[in-house]
Amino acid sequence: MRAWACCLPWLLLVAAGVHANAAGGTDTAEADKSDKATAPDFKLTLGRYASSDGNPALDANLRAMLGAHTAWLGVYRDRGGLQQWRSGYEHRSDGAWLRTVLSLQNASGGAWVGAVTSEVGGASYAIVGWGRTNVRNYVNLNYDPNDAISIGLGTRAFEATELSLFQVRDDRLHTGQQVTHAVLRRRFEGAQRLTLDVFTKRGLTGDGEFIDTRSWALGYDRGPLFVRFTHDPHAGFTSPTQNRLSLGSRF
Repeated sequence: MRAWACCLPWLLLVAAGVHANAAGGTDTAEADKSDKATAPDFKLTLGRYASSDGNPALDANLRAMLGAHTAWLGVYRDRGGLQQWRSGYEHRSDGAWLRTVLSLQNASGGAWVGAVTSEVGGASYAIVGWGRTNVRNYVNLNYDPNDAISIGLGTRAFEATELSLFQVRDDRLHTGQQVTHAVLRRRFEGAQRLTLDVFTKRGLTGDGEFIDTRSWALGYDRGPLFVRFTHDPHAGFTSPTQNRLSLGSRF
């Protein structure tokens, strides 16, 4: 992967920070008050993926967030010697009735992935999304196909609880791959949050095998620290089953 491609998301984040500082540069007192707002927040995640084919992997991911902008760098390496660097950039816009995330990802080997996902509505909302790749081989660390459309429903009408049901379906490569998610997010006192994602997967693997499986992911946050565990048969629509354990911190 070319150096400029790897660093581009971070350059965009720096540019966003420079712009934010410049916007308030005429008022020194106001600029001092907003120093914290113009400094990125970081999130570091370290993961270990145990695989039924005897080829475990490690993954590290660092995200930097500044306002509506998020940039990230990651590296994946398995016991078989496969190593892949990834970088990405996201922009989030939040309106009263339309909230949209635009994302772009690059992986070593020349793979590119782009997506747009929107929530339409207020406390209860519709979910719509669309993604495309340049069909280069790369390690798909998502549960879902990336050349796909997404559609679903969600609600935040319950106190401290968010529920969503959505499906991500291949609409390009004729694999019939579809992943249906039911997600519960529940906040508790003491800056705690529990996230449960139960999802089904149907469609063809890369070897042409039809699968129909059930998977789940459980996450727990307490303050800046968090832990995630995922049990994923046919991970990434391949043959092996993966158990993923991730630990991380926000700072």
